[in-house]
Amino acid sequence: MIVDITRETYGRISNPVFATYAARYLDIYDHFMEQVRATGIQVDEIDYAGETAERLARLRQKGATFRNGGRSIVVNTISPACEACRHGIASATFFVSLRCHRDCYYCFNPNQVDYDYYQEHQQDLEQELKQIAAAGYRLDYLALTGGEPLVHKEEAVAFFETAKQHFPAGHTRLYTTGDQADEELLTCLQKAGLQEIRFSIRLHDLARGHRHTLQRIALARDYVPAVMVEMPIMPDCIDVMQDVLRELDDLQIHSINLLELCYPLANAGAFNERNYRVRRRPYHILYNYWYAGGVPIARSELACLDLLEFALDQDLAIGVHYCSLENKLTGQNFQQNSQGQLPETHYFSQKDFLLKSAKVFGHDVPQVFNAFRHKGYRDFVRSKEHRYLEFHIDRISMLKDVDVEIGLSTSILEQREDGQYLRELKVDLTTPQAFDRQEDV
Repeated sequence: MIVDITRETYGRISNPVFATYAARYLDIYDHFMEQVRATGIQVDEIDYAGETAERLARLRQKGATFRNGGRSIVVNTISPACEACRHGIASATFFVSLRCHRDCYYCFNPNQVDYDYYQEHQQDLEQELKQIAAAGYRLDYLALTGGEPLVHKEEAVAFFETAKQHFPAGHTRLYTTGDQADEELLTCLQKAGLQEIRFSIRLHDLARGHRHTLQRIALARDYVPAVMVEMPIMPDCIDVMQDVLRELDDLQIHSINLLELCYPLANAGAFNERNYRVRRRPYHILYNYWYAGGVPIARSELACLDLLEFALDQDLAIGVHYCSLENKLTGQNFQQNSQGQLPETHYFSQKDFLLKSAKVFGHDVPQVFNAFRHKGYRDFVRSKEHRYLEFHIDRISMLKDVDVEIGLSTSILEQREDGQYLRELKVDLTTPQAFDRQEDV
């Protein structure tokens, strides 16, 4: 068992040196939340962990499939591209430009690097694909997104034609609002080898807007092998979403990806008007993630879990996949940590793809040092500055008879200009008696 160290659980650390060390990460998190609030958004003060746990237990009981440490939950079926997303290896997403004819208040594209530039300029994706192939890189999953990629119809078709030519075994997919997806364009995309299309339904559209998108989805079934919907779920739209699921099930499409609604650190007024608040603790592990989507809105996850349960209770045939924000981040963790040289003290977790080690602090160091010396273990590291002894998690079992607190450290490898660095992100609490290697890491 691991105690997640937060402001609420911090008092459970009795070792003063350990407590001082752990407080650094609480201060970092508090500073991050201050920055989020400074954008004008409100933060929900309620912790929904209990309600979430109840829903997860019911979903397990009813037969939902839990993937990626519970960050991804599936009813029926899931896209192979979603399965590959867990590692993110041999996968790439491209865009022609970041232009879009819509203006969704929750859009995170303005957070993308060079957003303003790619409002007016385009990338040469045909040339880029050819260069990747010429360099000998493998791409098993190729996606085209935007902006709205179909505002560039010719370029979109050419992208999939080039992908088919240079990566014939690759799985191709397209993200779109569907507004430009008429028969003529879908015919061209079919000939270009498009295998999967993902539509977005905007819940804040009027019924006429929903009907328009559903008609495009129905049309796409005749041209693309796998037709999907992928959309953020508003926490107060359960009834509307239940109707959407029924209609999509009637259309017999492949699946829907339910995403957490995220606040893109902009447009605070639109979120405040709807009484949407940022989740009290947006991330379990705080880090500079590549994914620019923002921070999750409170109760959006609960709504996604309710819709999964609805699909099970109604015996819907459509695939329903809850892809949490945390699920989108594990690919980055894997790519950063799977290729580097790990210190002897660290373990590469297959649950979150982060690096784990154990630490004891202050007055606990001498007795752990003596226990290890007695048993012939020497591959530990001592820090005089922070007064800890660090060792591999597999050595915790050597301390079953020792009464100490253990800090379970979580780190990530970073490649910087002058070499590879190990960056610690968080420390949690356990003991030799409570630690369960199989369950905890």
